[in-house]
Amino acid sequence: MVRQSGKQHILILITALLLCFVISGPVLAQDDPIVDPASLSDENSTVSISLDGLQTAGGMDSALKIVLLMTVLSLAPAFLILLTSFTRIVIVLGFLRQAIGANQAPNNQIIIGLALFLTIVIMSPVLNEMNTTAVEPFMNDEITQEEAFSRIQIPLKGFMLSQVREKDIALFLELTNTEVPETPEELHMMVVIPAFVLSELKTAFQMGFVLFIPFLIIDMVVASVLMSMGMMMLPPVLISLPFKLLLFVLVDGWFLVVRSLVQAFQ
Repeated sequence: MVRQSGKQHILILITALLLCFVISGPVLAQDDPIVDPASLSDENSTVSISLDGLQTAGGMDSALKIVLLMTVLSLAPAFLILLTSFTRIVIVLGFLRQAIGANQAPNNQIIIGLALFLTIVIMSPVLNEMNTTAVEPFMNDEITQEEAFSRIQIPLKGFMLSQVREKDIALFLELTNTEVPETPEELHMMVVIPAFVLSELKTAFQMGFVLFIPFLIIDMVVASVLMSMGMMMLPPVLISLPFKLLLFVLVDGWFLVVRSLVQAFQ
């Protein structure tokens, strides 16, 4: 009965729509057309499109700034991963979650959100310097685009060079067949960026290994106790998880890990 009533409602709705279309058809036919077809056949009629805002220098500059801003926004995820402390923080927090063995607690959204805010805290001096020396003068038409691009590299390159290893720099100088410059500030970004990423990966894995040690000791102790008691069928991870959580809470683990991550960049 419910299906039949539903079908009847649908048929009534379709019939009402058809009646509205039939009734409105003659009315619309009697109205004047929006465009006179005779005017379209006139040989002297022309259609022109103009962009008055781009004919002036200020309008062109505004358009270029918008295009530049959209380009930066589209490349923002790559900049966030390759040019900031975000990579090290995410990897260390991921290792910490695996060491505790709490499955998906905290989940990926919380880890990425915490890493993002820690990255903002760590990179705030660099971002302020980039904004003062490059972005604001460029937006105020005080410097050119090329000069702004060269100025914006200085604080960012200084941050990356403070964390990079000389061995990684030498590797990419050799891979790119680039001569060794007199000063580190003269290094090209094509050498600094991959060397910085490689150094961050190595440092993150080292910190992750250090975080694994205390939790691994707890797993080994629990496993040995269960073996000595003859409880071989009981999973050691199930018993060690509460002890690992208790140890991590007692030592205020999140505070120590976050403080270590931030202080490592200062």
